[in-house]
Amino acid sequence: MHIKTDGLIIKEQNTGEADRLVTILTRDYGLVRAFVRGAKNIKSKKLSSTQLLCYSHFTLYRTKDSYMVDNAEAIEVFFDLRNDIERLSLALYFAEVSAELSPEEDNAQEFLRLLLNSLYLLCKGKRNPVLIKSALELRSLSASGYMPDLLACSHCGEFESDIMYFNISNGSLLCSKCKGQECGIKLSQGVVSAMRYIIYSEFEKVFDFNLSDDGAKELSSVCEKYLMAQTQRRYKTLDFYYSVYGEQI
Repeated sequence: MHIKTDGLIIKEQNTGEADRLVTILTRDYGLVRAFVRGAKNIKSKKLSSTQLLCYSHFTLYRTKDSYMVDNAEAIEVFFDLRNDIERLSLALYFAEVSAELSPEEDNAQEFLRLLLNSLYLLCKGKRNPVLIKSALELRSLSASGYMPDLLACSHCGEFESDIMYFNISNGSLLCSKCKGQECGIKLSQGVVSAMRYIIYSEFEKVFDFNLSDDGAKELSSVCEKYLMAQTQRRYKTLDFYYSVYGEQI
């Protein structure tokens, strides 16, 4: 059976001398793992269109046990990412997060759009990379069923105070009066507002916010910690990013 869909290559693995196994985040079928025969041959028409971080239109053949890439036509290759190691390392991290949180065998339009928009902004330098990272982490978590409850303090219903506390284990928010002995990450009101904006805003506006450098670092840290707490794993690409970036946020 043949299927046609758009998708982004988010993972690749060499198999044999000339073939490649790729993971594609597709619009219509979620995560798909497919074999690309002769992908490493320099004469192959699939060479550029099946590379990592390439967004292409695919024709896939589905067998009983696997998918095969029959044809691939590149739509966007995000070439400029490869000119900057920091931006490239972040892009690889975005891909790893998407591979963890996106659905398989199901519509993944929101996940694909979020990743494509993140890569586009990163590629063009149109937003602070740290803010793009936070938006992708928190919005992807929310779309996959890990949306935190940020409407108000989970105990008293207080909506706003200068300092609030976020529990990364259950995604709840507490005001300073209700924190007591419970564990929580101390957050400024600006960061709480940014987190609310990321998860509750319309999709088209999810990146349209700003913070100071200190606020961006605070937001990045809490979103990153929440991601690792909910998925219960670390990300090798994130460790590589920090080895390039030079500091742990």
